[in-house]
Amino acid sequence: MSIRFSILITTHNRCSELLYTLSTLSLLLNREDVECIVCDDGSSDDTFNLVQQLHPTIKLIHNLRSIGLIGSRNKLLAMARGQYSISLDDDAHFLSEHPLEHIEQTFQTIPDCGVIAFRIYWGKAAPLHTKTNELPERVKGFVGCGHAWNMEAWRSIPEYPTWFVFYGEEDFAAYHLFKKKWQIRYVPNILIQHRVNVTERKHQSDYRIRLRRSLRAGWFLMLLFFPWNTIPRRWMHSFLTQLKKRTFNGDFPGTIAILQAMADMVIYLPKIITHTSKLTPQEFEHYTKLKDTPIYWNPAQ
Repeated sequence: MSIRFSILITTHNRCSELLYTLSTLSLLLNREDVECIVCDDGSSDDTFNLVQQLHPTIKLIHNLRSIGLIGSRNKLLAMARGQYSISLDDDAHFLSEHPLEHIEQTFQTIPDCGVIAFRIYWGKAAPLHTKTNELPERVKGFVGCGHAWNMEAWRSIPEYPTWFVFYGEEDFAAYHLFKKKWQIRYVPNILIQHRVNVTERKHQSDYRIRLRRSLRAGWFLMLLFFPWNTIPRRWMHSFLTQLKKRTFNGDFPGTIAILQAMADMVIYLPKIITHTSKLTPQEFEHYTKLKDTPIYWNPAQ
């Protein structure tokens, strides 16, 4: 039987999280039409050997030195043999039943669907219930920790920009998909749990660098895709919002991150110029009217 689904996971020094995720996928991994590829991005915690021993049927890539999340995802997508590729973080797993069937049905029903955005619950513990009244709909983008690609769409656009390092690559792809007239569909029937405590992130040691990369990614995307006449007002609004949220509330690490993100706009200007792909005013107006990307699902919904 030919491979229809590729499950792609990149990991770095989170062996226990990865092994838990793989254990939840055991039924899917036993299917003949499914392949799983794991990219060990330069881990030093014996991830490669343990996965090889416990899951011998999984294909393993081993980066001797870390090339980052985005570079690893590009490698995984280049290797995928399936018609559809499912991207999961190493700390995310499905809560809904029959996810592959929902994925295939969506892509077959909507031929111009390029990416399926999953419903995502963020939390260490599972939600009390998983029911939702949400309906499938077209949206602006998708979240990296849980989505599925129609590989025909992936091959029609540029690969993820490795120079973003972390954050923003999904939106980069979303703009290119829009320009190529592919849809992104939010399908709430496909639910994953991202085993992360979001409120703790601000107090973690990488808070500043995460904020810096998040801010600069948003500003990079403005310069790459927005019509020139829309950028000054929108960038100034973003900048002032960050000042009010961080600087005026005494968030010193956050303020440093803002300044560093501004410097990155200058440092990366040559790459921005090289990869610029502006939306027309008509495209931009259409895009801005799409529903925002669903990121956090609340069990009350």
